[in-house]
Amino acid sequence: MGEGKQIARAARKQAIRRKAQRRHSHFYERFSHWSFCSHTEHEPIRWHRERWMLAGTALLITALSGFIIPAWASAMRPDPTPAAHAMLPLALPKTLPEVVHAPTVEDWHIVQVRPGQTLSDIFQSQGLSLTDLQRVMDEAGSAKSALHNIRPGQEFDFLLGSDGGLKGIRFDKDESNRAIVRFDDGNKATVTAQVREVERREHVSHGTIDSSLFAAGSKAGMSSAMVLKLAELFKYDIDFVQDLRAGDSFTVIYDDVYRDGSYLREGEIVAAEFVNQGKRYTAYRFKKDDGNYGWFSEDGRPIQKSFLRIPVDFTRISSQFSAARMHPVLGRMRAHKGVDYAAPTGTPIHAAGDGVVKYKGWMNGYGNFVVIQHNSSISTAYGHMSRFANVKLGQRVSQGAVIGFVGMTGLATGPHLHYEFRVNNLQRDPQTVTLPKPEPLPAVQLAKFKSTVVQPQLARLKALDANVKLARVSGATRNDD
Repeated sequence: MGEGKQIARAARKQAIRRKAQRRHSHFYERFSHWSFCSHTEHEPIRWHRERWMLAGTALLITALSGFIIPAWASAMRPDPTPAAHAMLPLALPKTLPEVVHAPTVEDWHIVQVRPGQTLSDIFQSQGLSLTDLQRVMDEAGSAKSALHNIRPGQEFDFLLGSDGGLKGIRFDKDESNRAIVRFDDGNKATVTAQVREVERREHVSHGTIDSSLFAAGSKAGMSSAMVLKLAELFKYDIDFVQDLRAGDSFTVIYDDVYRDGSYLREGEIVAAEFVNQGKRYTAYRFKKDDGNYGWFSEDGRPIQKSFLRIPVDFTRISSQFSAARMHPVLGRMRAHKGVDYAAPTGTPIHAAGDGVVKYKGWMNGYGNFVVIQHNSSISTAYGHMSRFANVKLGQRVSQGAVIGFVGMTGLATGPHLHYEFRVNNLQRDPQTVTLPKPEPLPAVQLAKFKSTVVQPQLARLKALDANVKLARVSGATRNDD
């Protein structure tokens, strides 16, 4: 049964083949010799035209491939890289490595003295004991005196060990030298000094009084401290409470002190001129033969007079010297044989001149009262003090020393100083009494003073005044235009 199906299938295939051959008889007749099927006997190979064409085409393609493919491969090949050279290490003689020591940065603790602090307070604030303080005092040598007189703003530098122990301390021995005390090797101390560069930078200021000395000084670029120094210079000749007038002027040459390039403090007045109510006063700083500095007028006389015109700083006169006035407490006419300077309670009162304390105590009407005898004929008296300074009866005091403080003890309606100037025990008006002139510099020093100080500084002051006047004229001209 299966064999019959196979015969039938073969017969169908044969029929389909014959049908296709009949339909495409023209193609088979033309290309029958191309067939690779051998259903008939092999005939000798005969090269017809079509076979030559196929062989030639194949040969041409093969030849072209032999030229084109290698050329294309060469073009696509990347550029050749240079041959790598191997670096072989060579054994060198061994040398000892150089040891580099980094600089050690020491951690100094800087402490600035506050008002009211003592040196022991500062040491304890660093965790140090009074024994450490005593060690420093014992080892400081010539710098020891600087430790006895500390002031607010002064700096102390501490170097502490890992255990908190004192390894070193630095402080100013004086303005230009720093003392360094080290305890590096156990308890053995080394003391060294470090020089610090100090320089003075000069300034020139000019001012005109409109309302007050402080306002004019501030407008001229001066600090309050320098204005006070200016007033201190001329306070012997000018009563800055009573005598100032609008239009008064001053010219000042002064310096500031710098240390290690940083501002340190106010310097001193080198030269100054003050015109008060048309009268000209001058002051020049000069180093005397004894090494001390002083201020002198153009004729070589010391600026510091035998007596102060006013023994309290920048107050106002509340009552003038008078032969008769209405007493504010008693309510009747009574002579007022002194000058009253109103000032806040506690304002320091200064000795008007060198002398001896003749009286110190309570006086009816005057309250707390002090009398200073200056010479055989002249004495000064100070009343209504709130309290006395640390002076004793019979003690010699210098001009400017604080002898007490302003108050309102005795017959007084407000805090003020009652000041008297007595000649042979008779009261004289302190504002008008003629005071003796001090002696000028000796002849040799006077010549040096005039040639090295007065002439160059006076030329500078005059040049500055001329520039100021020229500026005023130019300003007035511009305003008119």
